[in-house]
Amino acid sequence: MRTFRIGGIHPPANKLSAGRPIETIAVPAAVVIPLSQHIGAPAKAVVAKGDKVKVGTLIGKAEGFVSAHVHSSVSGTVAKIDTAPGDSGTARPAVYINVEGDEWETDIDRSDTLVKDCNLSSEEIIKKIETAGIVGMGGATFPTRIKLTPPPGNKAEILIINAVECEPYLTADHSLIMEKSEQILVGTVILMKSLHVSRAVIGIECNKPDAIERMTGLSAEYKGIEIMPLKTRYPQGGEKQLIDAVIRRQVKSGALPVSVGAVVQNAGTVYAVYEAVQKNKPLIERVITVTGKKVTRPSNFRVRIGTPVSTLINAAGGMPEDTGKLIGGGPMMGRAMVGAAAPVMKGSSGILLLTKEESLRRPSHDCIRCAKCVGACPMGLEPSLLMNLSEYKLWDDAEKNYITDCIECGSCSYTCPANRPLLDYIRLGKSAVTGMIRARKN
Repeated sequence: MRTFRIGGIHPPANKLSAGRPIETIAVPAAVVIPLSQHIGAPAKAVVAKGDKVKVGTLIGKAEGFVSAHVHSSVSGTVAKIDTAPGDSGTARPAVYINVEGDEWETDIDRSDTLVKDCNLSSEEIIKKIETAGIVGMGGATFPTRIKLTPPPGNKAEILIINAVECEPYLTADHSLIMEKSEQILVGTVILMKSLHVSRAVIGIECNKPDAIERMTGLSAEYKGIEIMPLKTRYPQGGEKQLIDAVIRRQVKSGALPVSVGAVVQNAGTVYAVYEAVQKNKPLIERVITVTGKKVTRPSNFRVRIGTPVSTLINAAGGMPEDTGKLIGGGPMMGRAMVGAAAPVMKGSSGILLLTKEESLRRPSHDCIRCAKCVGACPMGLEPSLLMNLSEYKLWDDAEKNYITDCIECGSCSYTCPANRPLLDYIRLGKSAVTGMIRARKN
């Protein structure tokens, strides 16, 4: 069975919410919708205090090349335009809306009817995706329209759908695949058309046999789509790792996946594309996992963007008394949250509640030169060296040793017997080197 060829680990899956049907969270009394839900510059507010909005109304217009539009996920009155703390505590511009009813924009098709046929051109598809504010929903939040318009000199040959969900605990994509299988297949066909490719592969790890069986059976009716079971291995959901697993091509340092002919899209993103193109529905809600070993009801929720995280935790049975840390995302690549008041965003894939014991850092010791971190790194880097260079602020040397290639998967820290904070220092160094590179270009 296929998998990527460099590094990787196999942490406990802890898929506590697997098999749970998707539950829809009731619309809250108020939402806070950040205008920065993508990797580029924040969207510019196009509404003002006192304005009436509906579900699907444009409230933030993209500013810059890698920005994305933002839409209201509720109907009601704009209370104010202000800043709001995100999951990391950093203040972001946001639109505050008081909810009044649940009135939708009239051009949005809210029915569950499957719409298979798409007669739009590639350009029209991409325009609809841009208009709907679709971004990568695996966590990266890279605007989808950009991935569908390769730079000059590059041509897509294959579309790869990331249905791997290798991050421990998270099951949002798995549940979506099981409940919206045909919509994802139609979305895959639409993306194939937008890229002018005749082949697509949906990669699913073998710890999801029900998803593999279901998608394999349904995909027989969709020309050019192959379901590929993959060996369970973390971080197979990384773009470069998934490309290696599926087509055995390595993406060079600093290069884009399309340089080897591949375009990768997350399963949740594909479903959002289906809804945008076939239903005229902007990205105003998503499926998110709320889980943890002490959580009463680990669940997968469909929730409106801007809903407080605390609402989801309450729906999962409330916050356990011995909760030591909230993680936005999974335990490997997720980041600690400052509190449960933060809103759900387009890239929110999961909320993980760790116990106090789980969240404690073990004492760090000197490196014993075991090279386990080197063997685990899926990018072929030397994490111990990169940590040292970052610790002593040797940014030029860090750049020469490809620190910007780090995908921040945490495999190095996971395997380190000395409990060294490898990823923490590498993240610090990567940020500094990236800033240095950006300054050089200006």
